[in-house]
Amino acid sequence: MKKYKVGLTVGVFDLFHVGHLNLLEKCKAQCEHLIVAVCGDDYVTQIKHKTPVVPEKDRMRIIGALKCVDEVSPITLEEIDDKMLALKRFNFDVLFSGDDWKGSERYNRTEKQFAELGVSIEYLPYTQGVSTSDLKEKMNNGESTK
Repeated sequence: MKKYKVGLTVGVFDLFHVGHLNLLEKCKAQCEHLIVAVCGDDYVTQIKHKTPVVPEKDRMRIIGALKCVDEVSPITLEEIDDKMLALKRFNFDVLFSGDDWKGSERYNRTEKQFAELGVSIEYLPYTQGVSTSDLKEKMNNGESTK
């Protein structure tokens, strides 16, 4: 039996790569039902100040096709910012997040709110040496991704 019943992770998942796959497989290994919330194009442009290469609907289709993903859904800017709204909508018992958020003011607050409800946050490490930003830079410079 897995540690959690329903898990949620949130991401952009632009230019899908092995780091994304590693993250999703680690999430699924800990929960029976994995929901992946995909950030919309508006989030990428307004908050990250970048332009997604792959449109939101295509990113959702790619994520939804993975065997480690049970459910895929768009997520609003408000739900990204306020994880209590995401909890209300998705009804998960664990939120999976990158370990770079651990100790941040926003996540410390969220941990306290979740603890009162019996909901956990699991921080997962990123795959070293691969990122969407690095891939974009290599492609712009005409470099190999090897």
